Amino acid sequence: MPTCRLCGAPLTRTFVDLGMSPPCESYLSAEQLDQGETFYPLHVRVCTECLLVQLPTYIAAEDIFSDYAYFSSYSDSWVAHAATFVDKAVEGLGPDAFVVEIASNDGYLLQHVTARGIRCLGVEPARNVAQAAIAKGIPTQVDFLGEETGRRIAAEHGRADLVVANNVFAHVPDIVDFAKGLRALVADDGRVSIEVPHLLRLIEGNEYDTIYHEHFSYLSLLTTQRVLAAAGLTVVDVEELKSHGGSLRTWSVPSERAQAPGPDVARVLAEEAAAGLDTVEGHDGFAAQVAKVRNDFVSFLVDCSRDGKTVVGYGAPGKGNTLLNHCGVRADLMRFTVDRSPHKQGLYLPGTHIPIYPVEAIAEAKPDIVVIMPWNLRTEIAAQLDFVTGWGGQLVVALPGLEVLEPGG
Repeated sequence: MPTCRLCGAPLTRTFVDLGMSPPCESYLSAEQLDQGETFYPLHVRVCTECLLVQLPTYIAAEDIFSDYAYFSSYSDSWVAHAATFVDKAVEGLGPDAFVVEIASNDGYLLQHVTARGIRCLGVEPARNVAQAAIAKGIPTQVDFLGEETGRRIAAEHGRADLVVANNVFAHVPDIVDFAKGLRALVADDGRVSIEVPHLLRLIEGNEYDTIYHEHFSYLSLLTTQRVLAAAGLTVVDVEELKSHGGSLRTWSVPSERAQAPGPDVARVLAEEAAAGLDTVEGHDGFAAQVAKVRNDFVSFLVDCSRDGKTVVGYGAPGKGNTLLNHCGVRADLMRFTVDRSPHKQGLYLPGTHIPIYPVEAIAEAKPDIVVIMPWNLRTEIAAQLDFVTGWGGQLVVALPGLEVLEPGG
């Protein structure tokens, strides 16, 4: 029986079981289509002791992240989000400041730090992605963060005034060791900023496609506090963000110098308690919500097929593969999808074997329906796809519920 990665208690209670799925970023070449694929459980549990919602470690992080297909810079809105964050986060930093980003990807965020002349370092486990950052002139170390790694980096480069960990906290199987790495890296008078999808918004918005093997933990502010406290960090402030369907940005400092948390911490904790997330029973009911999303989406695609309508996708994000595999969608119901990233074009989605084409394929095919897979970027993408209405095509999202978008998103 799996045990909790935070407190070690047996994981006996199901949050949601999505069946079996291949790793969401394991895109296939044409030569691999006739080979076997390994599917792993997507059975998420909630710890009855500490309330951490988590997916057992079915796949080692090294097998997922050492070579990675996701490059952050291909999302204009995400680069803009990073720029806005940097504008505020570096206020007050002196000329000798040092900023470290964990899971720095292709330099999408640190490029804004280097542009200000601030010394920085990226720590990125995927060598292929790190090389893209290095090519931009951003110092990047290829490594997984843990307490030992954090101490080694701090000894070599110094401890950081600001440590940033955006959308990585949920991606580590040993989350306590990772948090201890953050503490080892940050100066005693420094700050740690973490962005993580908010469990409360995942439940409210039926965002079950954010469940995949790369996401080992699904965090509330309450459980984030508990993990960081185990590493000697205290959450002193929190911001609620719209990114990824609703995220939290926590600000933490070393516990020995922590002041009383700001009022937003108490407010978000109260909001979570009102939704029942401070109890085991408050996590019940999500599976029924997921079943409705699946049934509505599959029925829509089947109706399109019966009516002779052509359906394609826009985007090949990891989250889309959870949705498509859980719904049993194949190329007979979704002819192809497109993606801006040349690293995915010419490949096939894992499990479903739906081909990935360049974005221009939509204008060439003139489909009746375009399903926007990264629904959290629906406004940005709908604006890019405004031309689809020119031949009477429609834009659709499956989450948080099936919706045909009006022109303009």
